[in-house]
Amino acid sequence: MAEPADFTAPEGHRSGFVSIVGRPNTGKSTLTNALVGERIAITADQPETTRHAVRGVVHRPLAQIVVVDTPGLHKPRKLLGERLNDMVHEAYADVDLIALAVPADEKIGPGDRWILDAVRAEAPGTTLLGVVTKTDAVGRDRVAAQLVALHELLGGAAEVVPVSARTGENLDTLVEVITSLLPEGPKYYPAGHVTDEDRDTRMAELIREAALGGLRDELPHSVAVQIDEVLPGATREGVTDVHAVIYVERLGQRRILEGRDGRRLRGTVRRARAGIIELLGTNVYLDLRIKVLPDWQSDPKALGRLGF
Repeated sequence: MAEPADFTAPEGHRSGFVSIVGRPNTGKSTLTNALVGERIAITADQPETTRHAVRGVVHRPLAQIVVVDTPGLHKPRKLLGERLNDMVHEAYADVDLIALAVPADEKIGPGDRWILDAVRAEAPGTTLLGVVTKTDAVGRDRVAAQLVALHELLGGAAEVVPVSARTGENLDTLVEVITSLLPEGPKYYPAGHVTDEDRDTRMAELIREAALGGLRDELPHSVAVQIDEVLPGATREGVTDVHAVIYVERLGQRRILEGRDGRRLRGTVRRARAGIIELLGTNVYLDLRIKVLPDWQSDPKALGRLGF
């Protein structure tokens, strides 16, 4: 019989929910993974990779931080974009702290101001924290200038912390600052719990990450993944069969993902299978197909079917 989960918190324990917001491709998912210490959110070179709010749990002796990684706020072009923005608004409507992420290698612009205005309008009483990401991409002078610019943008006494998720620089400092801004509270999750993401969602995201690898702006927004079946030991003992579908909007996009003679698709299967094996802890047979679902980003029924 399994031991009951221990939620006992020591005196002075702090806990709470932190929503990381920012423009697309500011390093929010990479930062979330670095803080949690495990890859729970997929990353890619393309903007708007994150499609749903991902909760990751950071455990410390005197603190438990629930980091909510969100899709990048943006001016939507299609119904999917509207629903992603709604998801972000819901994510930061009931958190203890909102961290605005701004990359060190890009100047603060209208998009950052638009996001800050939206946050202040919908969560006026929530504490704000500034995070300058990707500090390893520029020199110290540029980082210093960005820190000043972000502090001026946030105003008041808002804390601003520079970090590099890639090198780990200042991650501990960021955790300390976040902890200091959270209220005293209980443990929400037992030790070892890292995410609320269910198994099928994590597998679908690993497949989407593998499919987007090496692509630029050809079709990232048009790719969605759905897990059809997961069958442990269906064909061979010790092997889990995973059947999944990649949806795109046009035939030309399917051809890009397939590649010449199916080589790109085989590479996607190989990369995704490795990630799923690590996730499930068992050998995996991955059956992956590509289907065209015309204009699914603007079709309410298709979005509902795909979980948006």
